[in-house]
Amino acid sequence: MGFRGIARAGALVVAAALVYGVYAPDNIEKWSPAAGAGAHWAHELLLGGTKSQTSAQAPSEAKAPAALVSVAATKRMDYPVAIDGLGQAQAYNTVTVRTRVDGQVEKIAFDEGQMVKAGDLIAQIDPRPYRAALDQATAKQAQDQANLANAKLDLQRYATLAKQSFATQQQLDTQNALVNQLIAQIAADAAAIDAAQVQLDYTTINAPITGRVGFRLVDEGNIVAAAQQTGIVTIAQLQPISVVFTAPEDDLPRVNAAMAAGAPQVQVRTSDGARLLATGKLTVVDNQVDVGTGTIRLKAEFENKDSALWPGLAVATRLMVDVEKDALVVPDRAVQRGPNGLFVYVVDDQNRAALRPVTVSHEDQDVAVIQSGLTGGERVVTAGQYVLEPGARVRIDASANSGS
Repeated sequence: MGFRGIARAGALVVAAALVYGVYAPDNIEKWSPAAGAGAHWAHELLLGGTKSQTSAQAPSEAKAPAALVSVAATKRMDYPVAIDGLGQAQAYNTVTVRTRVDGQVEKIAFDEGQMVKAGDLIAQIDPRPYRAALDQATAKQAQDQANLANAKLDLQRYATLAKQSFATQQQLDTQNALVNQLIAQIAADAAAIDAAQVQLDYTTINAPITGRVGFRLVDEGNIVAAAQQTGIVTIAQLQPISVVFTAPEDDLPRVNAAMAAGAPQVQVRTSDGARLLATGKLTVVDNQVDVGTGTIRLKAEFENKDSALWPGLAVATRLMVDVEKDALVVPDRAVQRGPNGLFVYVVDDQNRAALRPVTVSHEDQDVAVIQSGLTGGERVVTAGQYVLEPGARVRIDASANSGS
């Protein structure tokens, strides 16, 4: 190899060392402390500016787009404190109409599902046997009255004869006893007539209450008996109507306090809570707690003029027991549940979202009462929370908040 080749190889080695020193100044410093300073200087000169230039470009990158959210302002209002539960509608009164005499059904005077009033004809039992019994009792009374009239005349005769010593005192006393027996017999005849009249009246069956009849249980032409358990029809009183529901035993003091202040309001909704059916009042608190379930049974009364409630209908109930004055409320959908408890996103004046832990004292399908964590007038996010994080910029959905 000539001198030029050796010089070229040496130059390549030196160049490689310089490049390695620029990219790995720490290793050069370990091998040669004297050359380490120069390697560090070259590293900062050649690569430091590139790093700084790259870092300087970072802030100029495009900012993340603002999240579109809906907001609502916190406000103060009187919040009705309620106890929610489940219940079932019951007829205010239910009567199974039965016959009180034996006989053949001559007439059914109602249509199934018809509304009837108290006193309306329900059915007619063959009255002829009972009318004959009444006639017989009436005839027996007339016979005894004739015998009594004759006995009284005989008593007068015996009294006159006894004064003239033509009749003994014993005969007079016997005749007087006969008159008294006939008087008692006539009284018994009157009672028999009343009994026969009652039996005859029982052949006409009238509605005992106002309500809606159900399915017919007996058809015309059937023989019915007072001893049989099957009735003719069932009548359910729907106006007013009752709803029986339960409340936890821990709420019993509040329920009793509300009852002492006056019949508290009760609202009933469809079983899913979506639609209000009726508003009524609490009328009965049961006299004992169910030890098996730890609940107390309650009964409320509703006018039910629109027949929205029906016996057996499952409903969701809300019993108003108190009113929290000047409560701070937010829409219920604003409250989120996280691993550390409840929180809301609050939007500041710069349209940035901040996570705020809150404490909720009461909550329903519409609003939540905030006990701590918020103040009046703050804006909370009601929709779009899933794309937020603390400090994120937000954009208010004007269309969603135009009606709020």
